[in-house]
Amino acid sequence: MALPVVLAVSTATVEDAAAIAAVRNAAAMELTRCFGSGHWSGLTAEPDVVRGINSSRVLVARDAGTVVGTLRLATRRPWAIDTRFFTASKLPLYLVDMAVLPESQRRGIGRQLLEAATAAAQGWQKDAIRLDAYDHPAGAGQFYENCGFREMGRVSYGGVPLIYYQLLL
Repeated sequence: MALPVVLAVSTATVEDAAAIAAVRNAAAMELTRCFGSGHWSGLTAEPDVVRGINSSRVLVARDAGTVVGTLRLATRRPWAIDTRFFTASKLPLYLVDMAVLPESQRRGIGRQLLEAATAAAQGWQKDAIRLDAYDHPAGAGQFYENCGFREMGRVSYGGVPLIYYQLLL
């Protein structure tokens, strides 16, 4: 196992869009290589990343200046989230589009991104972070549980088996 790294985690700018798309695409291709084609196989275009940067807060983790991980915090509920499964919350955030370069995984990068996301949410006085993960070995459910998120339910949404997770702040 590689040693954990201490990264610079910061808010992304539109100048980071190509690097963010590259991280997300590398992660999607690795999941497809390991688990076959699935909903995780979709590739990300740079204009989609720019839209995400402009509509929500995107965080990036850098190792020696190179973007090696990313996630997006949105105030708008993603299509696949059914709020009936979650603990009541007045000010939730939704974590989406999390990815770490395959060669940089298992070094604490994802955990550092989640810690930065939690700090950002608390700074905005949000009271929960919600997300969905694939209910499949390609999903990251165990990772989220290890980072303090609680499973809230399992659903099939649009034919996609999902697990909902929440972290109350």
